[in-house]
Amino acid sequence: DITLWGLEIGLLSMTKGEAALFVLTPEYAYGQRGCPPSIPPNTTVLFKVEVLDFIDSEECDTFFELTYEQRDRLPLEKVLKVAATEREFGNYFFYKQCFRIAKDRYKRALSILGRSSSSKSEQSQINASKLLLFLNLSLTYLKLERADRALKYGELALEMDQGNAKALFRCGQACLYMREYSKSRDFLVRAQCIQPFNRDINNELKKLARYYREYMEMEKEMCCQMFDPLNSYG
Repeated sequence: DITLWGLEIGLLSMTKGEAALFVLTPEYAYGQRGCPPSIPPNTTVLFKVEVLDFIDSEECDTFFELTYEQRDRLPLEKVLKVAATEREFGNYFFYKQCFRIAKDRYKRALSILGRSSSSKSEQSQINASKLLLFLNLSLTYLKLERADRALKYGELALEMDQGNAKALFRCGQACLYMREYSKSRDFLVRAQCIQPFNRDINNELKKLARYYREYMEMEKEMCCQMFDPLNSYG
């Protein structure tokens, strides 16, 4: 989200881990208006910048400029790298809580992995990349309060790895959100069997028990209200 021209130019000259000082004259910084109240008009500013990490989008941009036929001819290693970069972008936007953009990035990465494989080894690598994306999409849809979609991607992950505790947990969360308590318990208990000391799984089972108890109490109260007038008739 860099908006200063001088800072953009400076960053493009840097490498990962590098620290630098940039002196920006007004035309490369805040110009004649400045940035009130902190920066007066026509001010030369000093920035101290350290590049902790970055995601290089050049390969992704080049990939999506290719035709589908050209993409299919690329080595699998290259395709997996582009998909991993797209997933990194998705992770970046997820942690910025831009969940819709993150979801689109994850789906973009999935679209890259739709190619046919020539061997079991290649398919195994593709499936490993897809599994991560299915799990990420399941969590992202939970954040977007789309439990039905979260369940769909959790189940897709389970098709690839039936014993994946994280996928079982996501499915359990989605079912709990949709008040499908029996299905939620089934998923969560299976996840607990794999990771019995996982705090998140155990807390979710406690939440399920509480929600189910409240649900049964509400059902009981509704039944009482329905039958009370009959008992008092005449």
